[in-house]
Amino acid sequence: MKRDLLDRRLIVTGAARGIGEKVARLAASRGARVTVIGLEPDRLHALADDLGPGASWKEADVRDGAALRSAIDEAAEAMGGVDLVVANAGVVGYGTVRQTDEASFQRVLDINVNGVFRTLKYVTPHLERSRGHVLVVASALSFMPFPGMASYGASKAGTELLALTYRQEVAHLGITVGLVHPSWINTDLVRGGEADIPSFAAFREKLPYPGNVTTSADRAADAIVNGLVRRRSRVYIPRAVVVVNWAKAVLNSPLAWPWARRFAARAVPSLEREVAALGRQDQLTPGGDARAAETGSS
Repeated sequence: MKRDLLDRRLIVTGAARGIGEKVARLAASRGARVTVIGLEPDRLHALADDLGPGASWKEADVRDGAALRSAIDEAAEAMGGVDLVVANAGVVGYGTVRQTDEASFQRVLDINVNGVFRTLKYVTPHLERSRGHVLVVASALSFMPFPGMASYGASKAGTELLALTYRQEVAHLGITVGLVHPSWINTDLVRGGEADIPSFAAFREKLPYPGNVTTSADRAADAIVNGLVRRRSRVYIPRAVVVVNWAKAVLNSPLAWPWARRFAARAVPSLEREVAALGRQDQLTPGGDARAAETGSS
């Protein structure tokens, strides 16, 4: 096993399960000292124990600035600083604009955008001292709309621009910033979405590559950890997502609209019926825990 993160001090948010957990495990196996932050204390405690000496865990909600700041400061004190951060905490919201209630929409944006803002804000002093690197987990949906996921897509587009702006603001401090753009990742969130909304999986299969494939969480974690080692500015999972980024002007142009309109006309009615039948829009942690879950889809 590589030891290319030996003694590097890493914070991972949204680390109790999914991509965050996999990143923490892989980074620790490659020598990093890891602090995991999230909202499931039993899982976080067990994870920190598995990661071995030097690992620690902190319970904090990215919607609570005071708690998150305290967790980050305590992690920095315990590790003697912070070199690397993976801002990963997030939730998925299902439902069209007309059927999503305001509270659900606001919650997705508060976790996925404001939570990243709070993470970046409070980790900046520590990264300045180490001239460190942060990876912000965005999405392939940062630049590709998908019907029935308006709140998630809006939040991830906002997250991308937030991270790009922050990159400019902290460059003179020696801090480098990267973005992670996963497509569909095989985690609880994607599996739960497919179980709750059968049309979701069916219509994903009709998308062109790479929108029609699901990547393992292990492969996603490997790409992210390699991105930390190389201080990458962009990490695409799978790599073909880079083509979607390059082609986003075409994908959202009048040229592509006839196809997009036909696709949406087939997808939206069944998606709306199935979301309405659920009686909720947020994809929560397993067990119905209405707290921040780890990002696990595009």
